[in-house]
Amino acid sequence: MNKAIPVLDASAFLAGDEGAQQTFPAALRAAFETYGFVTLEGHGLGDAGISETYKAAESFFGLPVERKLTVSKPGVGGNFGYTPFGQEHAKDDARADLKEFYHFAQTHYDQPECADVPAFAFSGRALYGELETLAARLLEAVALSLDLDRGYFTEFVNGGNSILRVLHYPPAPDAPDDAPRAGSHEDINLITLLVGSSADGLEVLDKDGDWIPVRAHARNLTVNVGDMLQNLTGGVLRSTTHRVVLPPGEGRNRSRYSLPFFLHPKGPMPLDPIMGDDVKYPKWTAAEFLDHRLREIGLK
Repeated sequence: MNKAIPVLDASAFLAGDEGAQQTFPAALRAAFETYGFVTLEGHGLGDAGISETYKAAESFFGLPVERKLTVSKPGVGGNFGYTPFGQEHAKDDARADLKEFYHFAQTHYDQPECADVPAFAFSGRALYGELETLAARLLEAVALSLDLDRGYFTEFVNGGNSILRVLHYPPAPDAPDDAPRAGSHEDINLITLLVGSSADGLEVLDKDGDWIPVRAHARNLTVNVGDMLQNLTGGVLRSTTHRVVLPPGEGRNRSRYSLPFFLHPKGPMPLDPIMGDDVKYPKWTAAEFLDHRLREIGLK
């Protein structure tokens, strides 16, 4: 039997439909408890902004490396600006991932922007704003599913430390078969919204130990639980291991691009478990958690 992560339609919930305020959160919680992932339809994001960001990303990553390095900012743990190829790795894998990326962060950070491709900053910032708004609405559904007040997360995520990661996986025709485009890992943050991708390769590890391919669909989002939300819920909601693998054959000769948005709260947010297993999951703030994980993956 072919396995697949659940597909949910968020349109009625986002439109305020009364019945959907119960049914959508319940379905979202069930998916997050079982898989930690969901494919989301009816999210309301426009195709044009997504396409513009992907097009600008191709132009940016096509620049000579010395030009890209002008928008790299040292000493910030990769939190914004450009991070070059081969620097990040999964926390339990010493091999560097086969990727480079650029992070858009909150506008109040002193963040370098690329003068060579003005459309990159313009489209990336616009998409950042849309995703931040949508992610906050989805956290309302998460809160309702946990029998919390709808606005439980609001004060923590408005103006929080979220980042939009624009990823480029270059062609890798000579890489070993098991070389990681992105090694097996879990996300650090509360929830992640992945805006399609230019090619397949994302795989999710289910409870049976099987890797489930997540197909690239530009009009859908892939939404998953991060370690911070798993810690907060004492493991009730699962932060699931996932990876990006090299494609077979000629697919290795092509670049892959993707746009994950990592919704991070403000640093002082407590992540002490409010349910579930409060022994396995420690008490710490979002800032402490983030610092610990950035050191594990080689960005700090």
